[in-house]
Amino acid sequence: MTAAQREIQRQRQRLASSEAEERRDALMRLGSLKRLDASRAAIVGLNDPAPMVRVTAAHAILSLPPQEAVALLTPLLQDKLEFVRRETAYALGETRSRSAVEPLANVLLGDKEAGVRGAAAVALGQIGDETAVPALAQALGGPAQQPKKKKSKARENEFVLRAAARSLGQIRSRAALNILIAALGNQEYPSDVRREAAIALGLIGDPAAVPSLRAAFSSNDPYLSAAAREALRRLRVSVN
Repeated sequence: MTAAQREIQRQRQRLASSEAEERRDALMRLGSLKRLDASRAAIVGLNDPAPMVRVTAAHAILSLPPQEAVALLTPLLQDKLEFVRRETAYALGETRSRSAVEPLANVLLGDKEAGVRGAAAVALGQIGDETAVPALAQALGGPAQQPKKKKSKARENEFVLRAAARSLGQIRSRAALNILIAALGNQEYPSDVRREAAIALGLIGDPAAVPSLRAAFSSNDPYLSAAAREALRRLRVSVN
């Protein structure tokens, strides 16, 4: 038995402790090994009665094959605690697996807590798959600006809006162009959201965004103006 195998065995035994903090520490140590066999030993923690232990296990299993990790993590998106659902969404983003897009998109559009929806938006940007664009666009404002009576919860929260705009930029799909242009020009949106939209448009690099970026460059908000300037620079458009 190698030293690493002995360490895994030692931490596996600690997972049977009656003390939640000891179980959590064992999972942290297993996760830090970044080994497949260590992540397999950590799977048991996903069903632990202590929320902090479940969350630690969610991150400790990330050395598993991505699709396997996604299959194990997805049930935790239905956990009764916001904290667990939120951290699970972040862990799914770290898998970089396309198989996580659908469950994360469902969370983005359906979870009652803004923190969880925002985490799902961030995770979708990390994965970077174009199939996430419709859900992110809906979170940012809807492909057809949803009716007010069915307004998305995500539209009401700045963190979710900002994360959705940023993730659309990370994915760099031209399918997001119109919704980002609309967000950039929406005076009712917080400045931070409009700045993220400007940055995202620069990353996508479509010339169709130039008129909106020029308008934003003239904004009284110096930070929005700077974001628009940088986006125009990426598009090789002079602002002088």
